[in-house]
Amino acid sequence: MLTMKFFSDAAIPDWMKPRATWARASVLLTVSSLILGGGAIVPSIAQQPPRTSPSPTPSATSTEALEQAIHTQINQYRRDQGLPPLTLDPRISEQARSHSQAMAAGRVAFGHDGFNQRGSAIRRTIAWNSIAENVATNQGYSDPDRRAVTGWINSSGHRQNIQGQYNLTGIGVARNSRGQYYFTQIFVRSRQN
Repeated sequence: MLTMKFFSDAAIPDWMKPRATWARASVLLTVSSLILGGGAIVPSIAQQPPRTSPSPTPSATSTEALEQAIHTQINQYRRDQGLPPLTLDPRISEQARSHSQAMAAGRVAFGHDGFNQRGSAIRRTIAWNSIAENVATNQGYSDPDRRAVTGWINSSGHRQNIQGQYNLTGIGVARNSRGQYYFTQIFVRSRQN
């Protein structure tokens, strides 16, 4: 399902948020994107997969290693595009990780629920001009981090966040008991002193 959502620092009534839907059932990857600050319209994509036999995921893959791998892949993509790398900030990662854990545990639905609160929590420690978020989920891959990053890069809204004028990032990965991974990446453009 493709949903267009409008977000900015101001409260926007639900009826004003543009919405469109589009279903796809061919990819075992769910990605979603959100941006705050600039008032941009960014797509949010949720694709429901056909049920297939998952390939085994190595047990040695820690969520911390996946977070670092995503940071490396995103910065490599940015370098390839002539953009500066993003600095991984543990305060932002804490917020991203908490959201991924909440989605994995089923405490919140997959998506951007609570994004304004995450932005506010980050703002208490980092003065920022704009902030955006990508989320993804997948299951049954030996390279779940690469699948999430590839899905983001192949989606214009997610790619817009990755290529944005941000200087900081935080990444959180969680895995539930069914082996499903949840990914959150938050992008921040901090105010320059």
